Amino acid sequence: MKIKVIYPLLFALGLMLGSAAGAEGMEPPVPVRTVAPRFPEEMRRSGNAGLVTVSCLIDEKGNVTEPKVIKASNDAFSEPALEALKKWKFKPAKKDGAAVAIRVNIPVQFTID
Repeated sequence: MKIKVIYPLLFALGLMLGSAAGAEGMEPPVPVRTVAPRFPEEMRRSGNAGLVTVSCLIDEKGNVTEPKVIKASNDAFSEPALEALKKWKFKPAKKDGAAVAIRVNIPVQFTID
């Protein structure tokens, strides 16, 4: 059984920044380092896939802060998704050329091939 974790991040950030992404002079954050979450062993053994949507603040330095699960297909995937996202690093969002904090929703999809 092969396990694959998919990050539809660029698509997600484009969709989930909402009106802030469309604001004139606003550049969305760009991931520069991602860390794959640990796939929960009990979910792997049972063949369960999952999806966790995490709301977080990307601060002016590109750090992920205040991560919070807003939706999870199974609670077993929540903690691994949060722990992984805390280790991500972004080029921060910019408004009129200056780095700004912005809240985004990031989906983390756990799939088994």
